[in-house]
Amino acid sequence: MAVGPDTLPEFYPVAGFKLGTTSAGIKTPGRQDLVLMEVPEEASVAGVFTKNAFCAAPVQICKRHMELKTARYLIVNTGNANAGTGQEGWDDGALTCKTVADLMGVTDAEVLPFSTGVIGEKLPVEKIVAALPAAKEALIETGWEAAASGILTTDTRPKGASEQFTYNGQTITVTGISKGSGMIMPNMATMLGYVATDAEVDQTLLQSLLTASTDQSFNRITVDSDTSTNDSCILVATGASGVKVDAEDAALLAQFTEVLNRVMRDLAHAIVRDGEGATKFVTVQVDSAASQQEALAVAYDIAHSPLVKTALYASDPNWGRILAVVGRAGVENLDLDALQIYLGDVCIVENGGRAASYTEDAGQAVMDQEEIGIRVVLNRGDVTETVWTTDLSQEYVSINADYRS
Repeated sequence: MAVGPDTLPEFYPVAGFKLGTTSAGIKTPGRQDLVLMEVPEEASVAGVFTKNAFCAAPVQICKRHMELKTARYLIVNTGNANAGTGQEGWDDGALTCKTVADLMGVTDAEVLPFSTGVIGEKLPVEKIVAALPAAKEALIETGWEAAASGILTTDTRPKGASEQFTYNGQTITVTGISKGSGMIMPNMATMLGYVATDAEVDQTLLQSLLTASTDQSFNRITVDSDTSTNDSCILVATGASGVKVDAEDAALLAQFTEVLNRVMRDLAHAIVRDGEGATKFVTVQVDSAASQQEALAVAYDIAHSPLVKTALYASDPNWGRILAVVGRAGVENLDLDALQIYLGDVCIVENGGRAASYTEDAGQAVMDQEEIGIRVVLNRGDVTETVWTTDLSQEYVSINADYRS
């Protein structure tokens, strides 16, 4: 199940950034499950990672290697998370990095490893090592579509976004792929995300842009309120376009930031649309909150509520469930008579109860749609926050009950 059309955009290659995809047979023989990405020597690289205390060995290694700010290769495997694997997992991740480094003529610390799949199982590192030469041979700048498929696990479709814009006659490209379907409540990024641009961006600024963009995209999505052990998102700026993005040209920085944010948001939305068992894409917006914390607390409580999510799956306009969640969200001194709650454009709650204008038919018309908006107007301040989520279906239970079989 998934919401919306199963289409990929036209991927605009990013000059200097190459991707190679092959099969290592990590979990399923013949499946494309190993992706190597090449970063130009002069590029800047930024990253954000899961805040789960049980972060996987590859995440630990990535964070250490990125301290040197000289990443040249990214290696991604699916079918095994290499998480909850202790020292053995670290050693396996380190061996993967060493093998890539020896193959490509760089140092171990210039390789960033990424893994996704089942937690707690030993990484079949020998399969990865054996497949790396084929991944090297496959490296091309147009390898985005193959890589988008090569990083999937329980996803039903590949995910990508790509944009170009022109500034003073020069073209700048921003292209990215992501994967994720379940265990989505990122708390930093997404399951896995890789975005590259041919703009020249200083590493410090690049990290700042990635962190800010993540907070408005991948950190605003949830499928099941679970934060993965392997969440990672990487942003690469190759500089190949010759266009430098910095604070000295405020107009260019603003335009670049807008495009980057849109690409990141599209990748995040694609994950929600492909949420495990999802039949609805749901936007939860909280307006007129007193603070960001307050707005997000209300929005996420709605997005995480099993009763709300199952009602969404049933297309049941059970507005009382939404009202109850808003009431328990911990908003201090909440004025019940002042707030409104909407399903789409239909007001369902005002003056402390069911809106006088509300009809079941109007609510049903909204709930029958694939894409649904829930909006809460607190009338306490001027802060607005939005999160995106899914319904909760029987298929979600089946997928996760059968995940290891």
